[in-house]
Amino acid sequence: MPSVAEGVKIGIQECQHQFRGRRWNCTTINDKAIFGPVLDKATRESAFVHAIASAGVAFAVTRSCAEGSATICGCDTRHKGPPGEGWKWGGCSEDVEFGSMVSREFADARENRPDARSAMNRHNNEAGRTVRHFLSLSCKCHGLSGSCEVKTCWWSQPDFRVIGDYMKDKYDSASEMVTLRSKYNFFKPPTERDLVYYESSPNFCEPNPETGSFGTRDRSCNLTSHGIDGCDLLCCGRGHNTQTEKRKEKCHCIFHWCCYVSCQECVRVYDVHTCK
Repeated sequence: MPSVAEGVKIGIQECQHQFRGRRWNCTTINDKAIFGPVLDKATRESAFVHAIASAGVAFAVTRSCAEGSATICGCDTRHKGPPGEGWKWGGCSEDVEFGSMVSREFADARENRPDARSAMNRHNNEAGRTVRHFLSLSCKCHGLSGSCEVKTCWWSQPDFRVIGDYMKDKYDSASEMVTLRSKYNFFKPPTERDLVYYESSPNFCEPNPETGSFGTRDRSCNLTSHGIDGCDLLCCGRGHNTQTEKRKEKCHCIFHWCCYVSCQECVRVYDVHTCK
């Protein structure tokens, strides 16, 4: 259970990182429904939240097993295969299949209704468990003075940011469905790794308690950007305010042998732009 809770936490944190410059920035509220009414609709945002939370649980449980924090699981010994030239199997390969199984049990437990929304949520939950496709070999050398006389390797997960970046790309290319069939026939049908949705998102420009939108007033925007994080788009055409802000920062740092760093404290002035 601690690993499941940690997985949900890193999923939320990754969601907030990926959407930090978007109109909807994955805001959470102090309620049982962490994201509020945003998840009530079958939108892209709902698809992403289900996927990243499911991915977070699978990732955290898998990592916990490899670290020995959980007593009911351990290292993966099933997917080794023959060693490569110059190295042999060693260390602790992460058991992503076990992590995905636990994620499936928790994330899909409530999605047992025979309707389109449950089918959509199950699909997106499974798409989030693509952590098993991101394993890579990690290796360590053994020998005198790092001579690498012996090299051992094991399967390991990447940093969760890699998975978050991948899922954000899937959000941008999510497939709009009609009763779980592609709405547009000239697009290829979604694969098991793609996100799906069937309701349009609100624009998130203005506060709306029914949709869970907090609006974008007073959000910081990027004056020089032409993207969604720029003041024109993020502020929804309302314009922006600019004010100067003084910040204390470390500067003129010097390394002293051996071994510490001394810094001065400088005051720098920044322009801060916020949406009207």
